[in-house]
Amino acid sequence: MTTVYLPRDTTTLSLEGEQVATKLLAQAASDDIEIQLIRNGSRGMFYLEPLLEVQTNRGRIAFGPVRPEDVASLFAADFCNPTFDTQSVTAHPLYLGLTEEIPYLKNQQRLSFSRAGIIDPTDIDDYIAHRGFIGLAKSLQMNAQEIVDEVKASGLRGRGGAAFPTGIKWQTVLDCPAQQKYIVCNADEGDSGTFADRLLMEADPYSLIEGITIAALAVGANQGFIYLRSEYPQAELILNEAISHAYAGNFLGDNLCGSPFKFDLEVRMGAGAYICGEETSLLESLEGKRGLVRAKPPLPAIEGLFGQPTVVNNVLSFAAVPHIIADGAELYANYGQGRSRGTLPFQIAGNVNQGGLVELAFGTTLNELLDQFAQGTASKRPMHSIQVGGPLGAYLTPAQWDTALDYEEFAAIGAVLGHGGIVIFDDTVDLAEQARFSMEFCVEESCGKCTPCRIGSVRGTEVIDKIRNGENLESNLELLDDLCETMIDMSLCAMGGMTPIPVQSAMKAYRAEQLDPAAKPAEVC
Repeated sequence: MTTVYLPRDTTTLSLEGEQVATKLLAQAASDDIEIQLIRNGSRGMFYLEPLLEVQTNRGRIAFGPVRPEDVASLFAADFCNPTFDTQSVTAHPLYLGLTEEIPYLKNQQRLSFSRAGIIDPTDIDDYIAHRGFIGLAKSLQMNAQEIVDEVKASGLRGRGGAAFPTGIKWQTVLDCPAQQKYIVCNADEGDSGTFADRLLMEADPYSLIEGITIAALAVGANQGFIYLRSEYPQAELILNEAISHAYAGNFLGDNLCGSPFKFDLEVRMGAGAYICGEETSLLESLEGKRGLVRAKPPLPAIEGLFGQPTVVNNVLSFAAVPHIIADGAELYANYGQGRSRGTLPFQIAGNVNQGGLVELAFGTTLNELLDQFAQGTASKRPMHSIQVGGPLGAYLTPAQWDTALDYEEFAAIGAVLGHGGIVIFDDTVDLAEQARFSMEFCVEESCGKCTPCRIGSVRGTEVIDKIRNGENLESNLELLDDLCETMIDMSLCAMGGMTPIPVQSAMKAYRAEQLDPAAKPAEVC
């Protein structure tokens, strides 16, 4: 019997993945060929999805992108022959060779996503066979302070965008004397061009469960919640299935792994609001209230969910922890540069030829990432602008693309890495329109609690319209800058405080092109 792998993640399903699976099983039955179809997670090479893999004596061989109508020709080429020595297979137009040798995958530095696409996402034995729960086992032999110290030593910072040191946050919760503490995973991934959280939850959910459980051991929490974006029904299905198996295997619940420790975990669906990605708004929503931003202080680490000390971290932050504990903080900290340690999964999207997830150590430049992985635009036109860090990130022009992908390096040019989203635009982009979109996005998604965000974004949209219409250009540009500075200084949270970042960066480039049309790049590929 030949083992065949086909992802069950959202991207694959959106590209007729389920129809491909049905065709595979039907064709195998018709040809009297025995196959075992494992629905794995995506490896993140979305431009090749649905990616079909076959286990052979040489390793896993890939074909893609496979459509339902391709299945018959694959069987005709004897694609599931485990000896894999037929010329008809290697000559098939969808043949990609050994999966691990595909340059897009081979040239990455995968830590958090090392199991993504390799294991069956909900098979707990498969997870254990691939070094799963080693970090949890080690944590159960450590005291709480030792776990926190190890996370501190790793240099791990919040992967949700704020980049706050994870170990410091955990230390604050650990030091609180409260009897009741909570762990909250922010899985409300709403930034444009981002999908790393979803990919990890759909491809390797146990790594998230393990990381959350280690955090609970570190701070003394007995209850955890995964606040999941409402638009991720497949992630919800896979997470709940994995959590059920974790309870059955004694990796959650009472007497965790035979210890005196108890920890319960459940998924809660989000409210469909971008603002609930902000941690205090998320906590309000978890409590059954409207998602409004809270004033800080007090910090959630001191007074969080239901007024109790709460660790709130992003999916990728928790998912990095098992590796840190299993292999040691020093190994993790050896990746990266400066204060940006470890790896970050960069998500390439927009007008791009090869979109997908690329996990690399901090320090690679944006240009290097584009040259090695993006392979130009889908439109075949020159790249013009790149928005990094989601809808609150700056639009970067070619002169800035040699900046290292590092929190401090990006801050130095007035940009943010955020959650690692990279959205590419070609030379047909209207940057003034993009600036307007950023302001309009704030109008739509603001919780409305503070005036600079609620009113400032409305006025900002109006001013940009006047600029685009050529009305009093210089005075309106100055007015827009003043308005942006007010939003930065006076907004209650990052929604209003960071909206000016894409607005000002886009308008700066737009203004340069208005003054000198030759400034618009025409030779950058």
